[in-house]
Amino acid sequence: MNRRRNDGIDPVARSRARRRALQAVYAWQMSGATARDVIAQFAHEQAHEVADLDYFEDLVSGVDKHCDELDDALQPFLDRDIEQVDPIERAALRIAAYELRQRRDVPYRVVLNEAIETVKRFGAEHGHTYVNGVLDHAAAQWRAVEVQSARTK
Repeated sequence: MNRRRNDGIDPVARSRARRRALQAVYAWQMSGATARDVIAQFAHEQAHEVADLDYFEDLVSGVDKHCDELDDALQPFLDRDIEQVDPIERAALRIAAYELRQRRDVPYRVVLNEAIETVKRFGAEHGHTYVNGVLDHAAAQWRAVEVQSARTK
């Protein structure tokens, strides 16, 4: 079965890449290792799993490169300092913020859904509701035209 869309993107492989990116960003946050080291470790493991390796690397290196900017952009939507947010939720928020701000080719609904699903899988019992609330407000500001268009359909 061919899962690829007309644009060549395999949504299942992208989802796997996002899950791996969440694990990698979490490991990077917790270990203090460089993002490059974490990417290398996870890329090696990921070679055995069908995933979009380029997208995985873009997410992890993008979060690393833009981390301060992403944290500053997220702060108005948080009820606490970013460092006080649960590490899984923080990783998901950073990845989603990167996608919302830097990957305009990915629809905002996909970004939100993927972030929520990864937090449901790896995070605390109700962590996904927090992530959903933060990202819903962020997307409404950062992608106002796209969000408004989707809400009026």
